[in-house]
Amino acid sequence: MALATHITILDGGMGRELLRSGAPFRQPEWSALALIEAPEHVRRVHESFINAGAQVITTNSYAVVPFHIGEQRFRERGLELVRLAGTLAREAAQTADRPVRVAGSLPPLFGSYRPDLFNPDEAPALLSVLIEGLSPHVDFWLAETQSGTAEIRAVREALGNDERPLWLSFTLDDTGDAEAVAAGREPPRLRSGETVTEAAAAAVEVGASALLFNCSQAEIMETAVKAAVTALHAADSQITVGVYANAFVPEPDPALKRPANAGLSALREDLDASGYLHFARRWVDAGATIIGGCCGIGPEHIAELASTFKSHPEAA
Repeated sequence: MALATHITILDGGMGRELLRSGAPFRQPEWSALALIEAPEHVRRVHESFINAGAQVITTNSYAVVPFHIGEQRFRERGLELVRLAGTLAREAAQTADRPVRVAGSLPPLFGSYRPDLFNPDEAPALLSVLIEGLSPHVDFWLAETQSGTAEIRAVREALGNDERPLWLSFTLDDTGDAEAVAAGREPPRLRSGETVTEAAAAAVEVGASALLFNCSQAEIMETAVKAAVTALHAADSQITVGVYANAFVPEPDPALKRPANAGLSALREDLDASGYLHFARRWVDAGATIIGGCCGIGPEHIAELASTFKSHPEAA
């Protein structure tokens, strides 16, 4: 069944590509360290994804939050680093021989995968720095790796009357019985425990243009796309759906999952470019029209996606 007539290709994972390219990289700064010490690497990674066929690149602002760079550095240099992230992405986009849009990354503010740490009282001040720094450079906003609907409601409030499109991307709980979720025996859930159906309702509520799922196992994305498409159809919504999964080795037991900033998660050997494309075809069949990659998904993966879906825009 071919549901999509046009597939938008996103970029891949900035952090792991910076590491692979030889950029300065360590915990806890993660992808922000290159902004601080060697921003030319960030520009080159953007260009590598563009050359691979990405139609959208995302600003390297994910780690420009106190959780990664520290409270003092964020106070003293946060706005400067966010502006730099926006500038580098825009410069890279302008060098392309075709239109490339820039998505302004609004990341989890208090740690990835940790809805329990979200602080609605502190969120507005952090978001204001990110929005101010990115605003002159981005075509739309991407609130990504969000663990619960409370986070995206804070984003919508912080954006105020900004009329640019808002894309929302949730990370899914892949620490339970992923096989049951993939098989449809269990509903796909956000890491907050909320269902994808509830996430879709929240996306409609805040006026999002797109609802995506990212930084989770490839196996559970298809079920999430189906649930989102069903919920959005029932709401008579025109919100588009997308996926950009990670390549992390599964860690099904939550007690064994590596805490944020504790080190690097291992990457799967089976999710090479062709292995990732196998899953992407299924996401498109399920109704996704935006496809890219997260942690561990590099330019070679994006090139495979771009080549396949450009050649076969109604890929089945």
